[in-house]
Order: sequence, then structure tokens, then C-alpha cells
Amino acid sequence: MALALSDLLKKEHVDLALKAATQAEALRELAGLLVANNEISDSENFLKEVRERERTSSTLTEYGVAFPHARTELVDQIVLGIGRSEAGIPWNESGDLAHLIFLIGVPQKMLNDYLIVIGAIARATKDDPLRTLLLHAESVAEFIETMLAAPSL
Repeated sequence: MALALSDLLKKEHVDLALKAATQAEALRELAGLLVANNEISDSENFLKEVRERERTSSTLTEYGVAFPHARTELVDQIVLGIGRSEAGIPWNESGDLAHLIFLIGVPQKMLNDYLIVIGAIARATKDDPLRTLLLHAESVAEFIETMLAAPSL
């Protein structure tokens, strides 16, 4: 059975008002959502793996969307934490800003499912009108509804 994005979009995993001022703080906030909802138990090692992956190659796109992730044995299923920052969070050495952040944990054995999920999110957030709706959604429910209404999902 293929994994559907609707299975991953959970209101308790979305924060539309990140307080973070740095990439590390944003990752910690989003990992906190996943820990609070029993999606990951070892947040320190999970964050270490995500930061190592991000140092290897930044996941920030030209559209202000970042996809930090780790293929890890620390999760049993794909997990997704989503954050939004109106001001933007400096994401790379150039200081480019991330406004939407999709933190993803992927079990080693679920690479194909991961590629499907990340492809769907990337296509959706590349679309200017849809990204604008996500950036201005007034509630988590509206954000999730907008994501699920995207034609590529």
C-alpha cells in the first residue's frame, strides 16, 4: 500500500508561527512537535542526523522552502513536521531565508515512499499561487486543506 501525503499531514505536527531565529532553533521546534506526538523518541540523535545531512547539501529551494530530512533507523515510519516563519529563517551560509520548512524523518527501508512524498510537496510548493496560500493560511486546518487540494497531490 502506497503512502499518501494525507496520512502524514497531522495538525499537531504543524506550527504556523515558528519562534526560531536560526536553522538549529527551527529544527529543534519542529522535532519537538514530533516528540510531543510520539513520532520520534531520540530527538538529539535525530537532529544530529538532520543537521549532518543539511551540512552536506542544503535543502533550501529558491522559493524559500526547505526540506531538511534524515534517512534514519530512529523512526519506524515516515514522519513530517511543518513550520512556517513569516520573517524567514536564515537557512544557509548565504543567509537565504526559509519561510516554509518540512522536516522529514524516513526509515532506511522506505526510500521510494519518501521520494513520492518529497516530490509531491516540492511540486506543490513550487507553484506560486499555492505557496502564497500556504504562506497566508490563517489556521492549521486551512494550511492542511490547501496542501491536500494541490493538483500534484
